[in-house]
Amino acid sequence: MKPLYKHEGFFFSIKISMRKYFVYVIELDQSVAQLNRFRKKNPKYLKGNCCVYVGQSSRKPALRFEQHKEGYKSSSYAKIYGLKLRPDLYEKYNPIPTRKDAEKIEEMLAKDLLEKGYGVWFN
Repeated sequence: MKPLYKHEGFFFSIKISMRKYFVYVIELDQSVAQLNRFRKKNPKYLKGNCCVYVGQSSRKPALRFEQHKEGYKSSSYAKIYGLKLRPDLYEKYNPIPTRKDAEKIEEMLAKDLLEKGYGVWFN
């Protein structure tokens, strides 16, 4: 049931969105950089730099990382090569009020890491 708001004798239903969104970064095993598909998406990758998966979700990053590792709605790169979360790369952006904003920040963060020479996979 939606909450009701009373104004001048009339009741109105209002939708309150309590949902928050999060971006997250998963460090990947560097062997992922040997895959042709990964290399094609990362022409500026500097060998020896970190490889990461960047994502966004309504789930908190720790839970989403567990889901990736268990194979639930998972990127194969995160499932197979995922090592750990990298909160130093994403914490400052969270929480995010809307999915649209989270998607924009996911893309911005991924492109920023690409420019720094990271190997990056994102949707």
